[in-house]
Amino acid sequence: MAHVRIGWSGVFPAATTQFAPDLSIDYSATQKVQDALIADGVHGLIVLGTCGENNSLEPDEKRTVLKGAVEASGGRVPIVAGVSELTTPRAVQFARDAEKIGVDGLMVLPAMVYVPTEDELVAHFRAVAEATSLPIMLYNNPPAYRVNITVSVLRKLEDAPNIVAVKESAPDPRRFTDLFNAFGDRYVLFAGLDDVALEGLLLGARGWVSGLTSAFPQESIALVNAVRRGDLAAALSIYRWFMPLLHLDAEHDLVQSIKLAEQIMGRGSERVRMPRAALAGARRAQVTALVEKAAATRPTLKHDGIGPNGLIAESCFRVESGEPDSGFRSDRSKPIRL
Repeated sequence: MAHVRIGWSGVFPAATTQFAPDLSIDYSATQKVQDALIADGVHGLIVLGTCGENNSLEPDEKRTVLKGAVEASGGRVPIVAGVSELTTPRAVQFARDAEKIGVDGLMVLPAMVYVPTEDELVAHFRAVAEATSLPIMLYNNPPAYRVNITVSVLRKLEDAPNIVAVKESAPDPRRFTDLFNAFGDRYVLFAGLDDVALEGLLLGARGWVSGLTSAFPQESIALVNAVRRGDLAAALSIYRWFMPLLHLDAEHDLVQSIKLAEQIMGRGSERVRMPRAALAGARRAQVTALVEKAAATRPTLKHDGIGPNGLIAESCFRVESGEPDSGFRSDRSKPIRL
């Protein structure tokens, strides 16, 4: 099966999995969410990440969601599948199945629950990488998974040709500089924690795996485009507007908050599977107020061109400022106007 080349640049939202009232997967609604994000101009989709509730799905459900995502994309953007399993053999098998289904890349997490030694972590990642020809992004999130993908770990994986990127979700933005100093451009870096996204992009991240993009995709794209063209004033304006919502990505109830934001913005349902429960009471009121305020004060954006297949070319959203923009050559297109 032909795969879409991943440019490893831009905005890759961690798309949600949608559920019916009985909490079975609503595959049609899930595809609608994915299609809407693509239509808004994102550069790729992360499917079955944290926001996709990977670990709340049955094995057959995961594979069906992947088939639906490949179908929904239709080759318009790359599909990157989250690999989050309890054991290394399960992760290896899932990676093989995902490649057969037709996804374009993998985002590989440490094995769940068990906290590995450094050598065990390296062995896990290497086993998955050797099981597939797909390009791999490693997912580093020490607060969530109690293990850090250190410089030493990445050094031991330098010889794995298909481990090409790192999603960095450590809350300390110094990591981006440390990784760049250690490896140069060996690994493509992605910002992975929404409320340090701008810091990561300014420090060398080429893209952003984002949660809140699911509710506000155009503003997310405009933020990245502002950084690309060196318009720090526009980037700061969007980032400061966005920050109260971006903080939600760093909370334990990020999935519920992001799905509630999607629902308020008319982009999906807030339904989640147990052990998660939909937000209620004061927390629900707090998140609702944040989303409604953001919606009422969102920046005015302008797009300047339509790209292939009727999509906005490279997601050309920018803050309306009256200042001329410079072109940006992406990894995947001819020069365009941002």
